Amino acid sequence: MSRVYNFSAGPAVLPEEVLKEAAAEMLDYNGTGMSVMEMSHRSKAFEEIITTAEQDLRDLMNIPDNYKVLFLQGGASQQFAMIPMNLMRNRVADYIITGQWAKKAAKEAEKYGKVNRIASSEDRTFSYIPDCKDLPVSEDADYVYICENNTIYGTKFKTLPNTKGKTLVADVSSCFLSEPVDVSRYGLIYGGVQKNIGPAGVVIVIIREDLITEDVLPGTPTMLTYKTHADAKSLYNTPPAYGIYICGKVFKWIKSLGGLETMKERNEKKAKVLYDFLDQSKLFKGTVEKEDRSLMNVPFITGDADLDAKFVKEAKAAGLENLKGHRTVGGMRASIYNAMPYEGVVALVDFMKKFEEENL
Repeated sequence: MSRVYNFSAGPAVLPEEVLKEAAAEMLDYNGTGMSVMEMSHRSKAFEEIITTAEQDLRDLMNIPDNYKVLFLQGGASQQFAMIPMNLMRNRVADYIITGQWAKKAAKEAEKYGKVNRIASSEDRTFSYIPDCKDLPVSEDADYVYICENNTIYGTKFKTLPNTKGKTLVADVSSCFLSEPVDVSRYGLIYGGVQKNIGPAGVVIVIIREDLITEDVLPGTPTMLTYKTHADAKSLYNTPPAYGIYICGKVFKWIKSLGGLETMKERNEKKAKVLYDFLDQSKLFKGTVEKEDRSLMNVPFITGDADLDAKFVKEAKAAGLENLKGHRTVGGMRASIYNAMPYEGVVALVDFMKKFEEENL
């Protein structure tokens, strides 16, 4: 069977070049006579893999020297607890609620201190990003938290909130490495890699050094302390070695294409094809305010649940996989991450045009 166009929100499409390279190295990585899956995380070969991966990520994002890069486990959801455990020293934090993941993060943080929800777009089913130029940031807040790109609802912060001097913490799981980023504007950026970078099982945390201390909340487990992992260069315990290896290959792939500027151009070009069609379609419509649209996740509906289901089924038969929307929204969602080729989006739009003609 040939490869399908996989529009899954995560685990998601990976670059074919990377998959082929990994396949070629599966039985013998770099003359070691073994797979990376079988290799000791204390070996010279793996040390080189993780060191190179970190350096390539630093190069891609221009990460300043006073930030640590941590390759961790537990997914983005474990960070919902790890962040307050490590950063909520005054036991107060401000959260901007723009979707399910920010909601879940805020709920988890409430176990550790006072959470102020200082802005929200829930009143219109998270279909926009609230105005964050002049928020009621709490004087005693340890940090302000955002989910920068909302996988489920297809919105994206185009401008970072004015945190009035407070540390900005951002979940970038679904827009990681999709465009250039000024890391110095954040205290901590993190993301699960299974959407734009690698296989499920790795979460990358980029954290400013002054936020890494032993001054964590009482009872914080050793494994959930950033200092533990920073001091051990992400090798305190056995890391998700194979996942990190694939991430490293994806970093090299992005570099080979020209870095994050090129990635952004590619992503804008792909998204334009789909959004332009949605804007003039008589059957389909996008669900997000135009100025807040994500380049990565594009939700759309027909307005008829039965027709939506028919579309998803027929699209699957046509080799367009995983287009069903999240259960909280319904409809459809096309995730068009870095590794989704331009041809995939064109194929989707061609199919949508055909479906529209047959079903109007």
